[in-house]
Amino acid sequence: MKLPFQNTYANLPASFFESVHPTPVIQPSIITVNEELARELGIDPDFLHSEEGLAILSGNAIPDGAEPLAMAYASHQFAHFVPQLGDGRAILLGEISGKDIQLKGAGPTPYSRRGDGRSALGPVLREYLVSEAMSAMGIPTTRALAAISSGELVLREKPEKGGIFTRVASSHLRIGTAQFFAARGDLESLRALVDYANQRHYPDAKNARDLLRNVIVRQAKLVAQWMGVGFIHGVMNTDNMSLSGETIDYGPCAFMDRFNPAQKFSSIDRQGRYAYQNQPGIAQWNLTRLAEALLPQIDKDQEKAIELSKAELEKFPAIFETAHLEIFSKKIGLPENKNRDLVQSLLDLMAEQKADFTLVFRSLGRGEQPFLSNFNDDAPAREWLERWEAAGQADVSVMNRVNPAFIPRNHRVEEVIEDAKKGDFSTFMKLHRVLQQPYQEQPEFEDYQKTPTPDEVVCATFCGT
Repeated sequence: MKLPFQNTYANLPASFFESVHPTPVIQPSIITVNEELARELGIDPDFLHSEEGLAILSGNAIPDGAEPLAMAYASHQFAHFVPQLGDGRAILLGEISGKDIQLKGAGPTPYSRRGDGRSALGPVLREYLVSEAMSAMGIPTTRALAAISSGELVLREKPEKGGIFTRVASSHLRIGTAQFFAARGDLESLRALVDYANQRHYPDAKNARDLLRNVIVRQAKLVAQWMGVGFIHGVMNTDNMSLSGETIDYGPCAFMDRFNPAQKFSSIDRQGRYAYQNQPGIAQWNLTRLAEALLPQIDKDQEKAIELSKAELEKFPAIFETAHLEIFSKKIGLPENKNRDLVQSLLDLMAEQKADFTLVFRSLGRGEQPFLSNFNDDAPAREWLERWEAAGQADVSVMNRVNPAFIPRNHRVEEVIEDAKKGDFSTFMKLHRVLQQPYQEQPEFEDYQKTPTPDEVVCATFCGT
């Protein structure tokens, strides 16, 4: 089968990327192929399961029509600017049906900075599970097309089994892409980036200000959706925020069990910069960096460009708050104009009693006792419930469409990774199946709703590199 590749990114100026081929592996094997997504892209799933398909997914063969490359970008990493990063372990093959097809863990690139360009198996399985769970919950995200066992070991703190992940995205353009050219004063490439980003994602946009405005709206709404399911990205550096408004780069990400606004998991986030409650502010900070990078394209007069950018950035809080209130209003099943205080008082109660974020909201539609059972001291919970009932008739059907019953709980993901290291992928397959219907009651998988026991609690998550 000839895959219908386009290579619009490869047609951009040479400053955007470095051409590079994946590094072959000795004995790859397929862990799983996302057959539904393959069909959406117009790819025959049987082809991906074939020897020829495996060769492509493992980086052992370059498909006809592809022009593999590593993308250049910069980044603010924990607020410190790094003027050149780029894809150090990811290789873009090209686009199919308008979507990027990228291999992660396919070997070193010119941007690898002494890294091996490989991925351990754990991060591959984590990104596959979490990105597909996010998609099933209706949250904009990159997607997982395949997970491959490389048949080789990678050296991290100790030797680990290697894996290769095939990621699908609307694009891999990042805030850091704009920063890369701005830092070099490369206005020609910056102009090309604006035109390309608008063409791919915002066809009605005409200029850099339109691009900035659209990215602000999408990112504000995206972060509100993260907050609505208790998701913590973990590393919101500017190279990990996409211009398309999709969630990208699932490194040390995690979903909260007990509600704690200051919760963080990432082992490298020592100060809690990217904690749950900080995500909206960090998003706006990152978008400000995007505005700075785009200033020369927004207006030739820098003062006017700053004024126009500030006018757009100042809209972020209202866009986020509107989206956040809409989501949490649906989570408690009431009209938006009645419940800002109700939402906040419930969140305060959950934080005070360390109640499980997912179970509290899901149980609210099941009746008084299921809801109260989430709290050690049910007196204030009962008082809140009375206020909620007095506020009007809640729409349980709406609540059940926004309150997932199943999330990728950290201890379950860790269980999958540990089993995979032993060669057992059955727990991966089972968890993935459960997460594809997050809003459905699945009595046969009731255990997957349960919170971790004290010895199962995951306190830290780790970046794949």
